[in-house]
Amino acid sequence: MLATHHLDFILGAYVAAVVVVAGLIAWVLLDYRAQLRNLADLEKRGVTRRSATAPPTAATAKEDA
Repeated sequence: MLATHHLDFILGAYVAAVVVVAGLIAWVLLDYRAQLRNLADLEKRGVTRRSATAPPTAATAKEDA
């Protein structure tokens, strides 16, 4: 049996794989840009990240309690 008998199936599988991978890459890039816009909007409104502040120390935790 020659591989040329299945050439249509093989090429179709490669094309389908490339389309799926390209779609996933486009999806990730679009979502990344949307998340950057959301973060910029939040920062513009004054919302800060919790990780941007220093974590509380044991001394400040006792003072707060």
